[in-house]
Amino acid sequence: MPRTKRTSRLLQGARVYLSGPMDFVASRATEKHSGWRNRVSQFLQEMGVTVFDPWFKPEVRGLHEYGREDAKSGDRIRRRWTYGGGKAGAQARAWCAKQFWETLHIDLRMVDTSDFSISYCPTNIYSVGTPHEIIMATLQHKPVLFVSPPVVFPALHELRARLQADPGGLALLQRLEMEIPIKENPRGIPSLWYIPLVGGENFFDGFGFAPYRQRFGWRTDIALDQHEKQFPPQRPLLPFVEKLNRNLPKKWDAKLDRFVPDDDWLLWDFPSKKIRGKRIESVRH
Repeated sequence: MPRTKRTSRLLQGARVYLSGPMDFVASRATEKHSGWRNRVSQFLQEMGVTVFDPWFKPEVRGLHEYGREDAKSGDRIRRRWTYGGGKAGAQARAWCAKQFWETLHIDLRMVDTSDFSISYCPTNIYSVGTPHEIIMATLQHKPVLFVSPPVVFPALHELRARLQADPGGLALLQRLEMEIPIKENPRGIPSLWYIPLVGGENFFDGFGFAPYRQRFGWRTDIALDQHEKQFPPQRPLLPFVEKLNRNLPKKWDAKLDRFVPDDDWLLWDFPSKKIRGKRIESVRH
């Protein structure tokens, strides 16, 4: 006898990994304590989702503090890095590799344990771990919900306007733009490599925090609030996830020229109590 279609709480008991740049963000401390992951985690927990956040590593049995990463851990490794030759150089690089191997290992294990991932990927922030995690999830046929926001630099335009009467300063600014490089992306178009990798229906140009601020008590503004006020997302993530909790999304089939079921969404139907989700993190800080 066929089972009746489940119409609610699809995400109850699901596990989600929150992927995105951590190393080259403006402030690692701010990102950890008031970044997008904190809000998305709270949003998901209300649906009964277990959240894996790389800022808060879960405890590993028998391996205390394994892979723990804080706002300054990368600086400690970078201070030891060297391109020097000989035994001393080899020892220093081996030490660096060993230190970060634990972080890489546990983050990829969290991807492996999750049912799907949410990835925040602004095109102006350099990241290596995030593409690795996205590729790993995709190879396992797990959905990746990919947020690529518009990238603009208002201060750059203001500075350029101020330097119009200063040819030397304007030339220096243009040189800086080429050296960094500074590239705006006002439409939030993701790297073209990601498009076939992630799938066209899994892209979003923002989170859409504004309609949920009162409900979740998000009274303190973060940088993304001002950004989304200036560039209201056309396709926000949070309403999509809210709908996903009721109905599985479909994908576009170019050959059939229509939407079809997306069998990457394999959410195990284990019997579970109606309990609130949680963010997996250590009890020690």
